[in-house]
Amino acid sequence: MLKDISHIAIAVSNLDRACAFYTDVMGGEIVNRHVIPQQKVEVAFVKFAGHTKIELLCPTEDDSPVGRFLAKHGPGLHHVCFETDNIEQQTAFFEDHGVKMVDKAPRPGAEHDRIAFAHPTSTLSTLIEISEPLR
Repeated sequence: MLKDISHIAIAVSNLDRACAFYTDVMGGEIVNRHVIPQQKVEVAFVKFAGHTKIELLCPTEDDSPVGRFLAKHGPGLHHVCFETDNIEQQTAFFEDHGVKMVDKAPRPGAEHDRIAFAHPTSTLSTLIEISEPLR
């Protein structure tokens, strides 16, 4: 079962500029910033006063998934991530309901969690990530 929105991810071409906007103008705080070499991306998580988080995604190489996304769509909304307590169960539920999964098995995520993506062709054109925090 899905619980809450974990974060909303935004693809950007300049991570420093995006971080400055989300801290200086929007009032957020950068709580985690690092490179994920296997995904060819640098991420920064911005937290706001409540529970809301934004994940800023910046490709480290043009041929990365986020690099290809930016080339095709430009900067903007990349995906919405929902938290779950049981990622295998949620993935099976999605598949039982005709949702095509990008990830057949969970993989490590950017926040020390396990993640899987549902393909936008079966989710009304929105890339959906599910995340199970490791506790």
